[in-house]
Amino acid sequence: MAKMWAGRTSGITSKIADDYNSSISFDSRMFEEDIAGSMVHALMLASKGIITEDEASKINEGLTSILEDIKSGKLEIDLSAEDIHMFVESVLTERVGTVGKKLHTARSRNDQVALDMKMYVRKEITSIEEKVKGLIAAIVDKADEYTCYIMPGYTHLQRAQPITYGHDLMAYAFMFERDLSRLNDCKKRLNLSPIGCCALAGTTYDTDRDFEAERLGFDGVVLNSLDGVSDRDYLVELLSCLSLIMVHLSRMSEEIILFSSWEFKFIELDDAFTTGSSIMPQKKNSDMAELARGKSGRVFGSLMGMLTVLKGLPLAYNKDMQEDKEQTYDAIDTVKMTLDVFTPMVATIKANEENMLNAAKKGFINATDLADYLTKKGMPFRDAYKLTGMLVNKCIEENKTLEDITLDEYKKSSDLFDSDLYEEISLKTCVERRVSKGGTSFASVKEQIAYLKDKLGL
Repeated sequence: MAKMWAGRTSGITSKIADDYNSSISFDSRMFEEDIAGSMVHALMLASKGIITEDEASKINEGLTSILEDIKSGKLEIDLSAEDIHMFVESVLTERVGTVGKKLHTARSRNDQVALDMKMYVRKEITSIEEKVKGLIAAIVDKADEYTCYIMPGYTHLQRAQPITYGHDLMAYAFMFERDLSRLNDCKKRLNLSPIGCCALAGTTYDTDRDFEAERLGFDGVVLNSLDGVSDRDYLVELLSCLSLIMVHLSRMSEEIILFSSWEFKFIELDDAFTTGSSIMPQKKNSDMAELARGKSGRVFGSLMGMLTVLKGLPLAYNKDMQEDKEQTYDAIDTVKMTLDVFTPMVATIKANEENMLNAAKKGFINATDLADYLTKKGMPFRDAYKLTGMLVNKCIEENKTLEDITLDEYKKSSDLFDSDLYEEISLKTCVERRVSKGGTSFASVKEQIAYLKDKLGL
């Protein structure tokens, strides 16, 4: 089949070259953006007298009919076409005649695809923002429910200090809140229109790039035509944002997997988000969390792939840039699908207060508070630290907790110990006295919840 760009060459390429070169199998998902951009371009051409009002009207009537027919399924996208741009233009010419050939005046596929991609990505970012916001809402609700559930906090995966499950959950809520902020920044930075940059050097026609930018929802235009057709920074930035979302989903998945295991049994996942074993009837596997953890790798791969594609490209457009789409689409699809399953999974988590508390009691996680008790009584912290360590070692040898040691035994170590000690090292006290801003006290966690609810309108 001869191509619409035939002229300098015959326009006839081999079947294998066509298949290798074609992008319509994946860029066809941008048909709405392509048609929307073309309709505004026709209006701009008419406003500048480059085509007549009647010609613009016929073109846009044809484009409207194409859009409606694709959406309804009446028109099937021809996968033998080179790309979505050529398919739409070809069908348009069939429907409205020669006037359809005027649509491509004062633009190139280079700025056209740059426009479509920015519009598509902008729309997808908005969709992802809503999904991230939904996940934050689910996490915040769970944090509110489990604000007072005391559990061990960990460093190095070793029991460290007492916290609450609500506090643990809010750490993830704030991670995802930062992801929202990054997505918003990315959307702002990409929102400059490349249309009118043409192939690379602009056009000799007296066009109005601001006309098109404004009607397509952009904040302005790219001010360098070379940059306009060759910039894919925003895709690297988006893929970085998506990678960080997957990092946070993966980290949360790891805790969900650990905490739902028999070794912890801190939480239980709803049956709807687990699977069983084909041979072991007792199993309840956290497969959705494990898949979220695993799928992070493919999003990271998309980011690395995009950086590699761009790193050595000279200005301006190069066919290498066609490789931007599948990587971006896959990353977007993966993140959206993961958020869709992750949000209801989190919303249906049930925490086991007794198991969390028992684990907290057995880990000497009130040892810091014991040292602080001595320090407040006048003992230098390093001395208090050493003495507390010796008492912990004694407890381990005798299979006791710090609460099990009698006051007489404590007094043998130091006269500073008194009966108020036990209240000071109770787990509830340890948690409630973490009053510093952002700490794990019940009141602090409630403040964190209120802050995010107010900021995000949850």
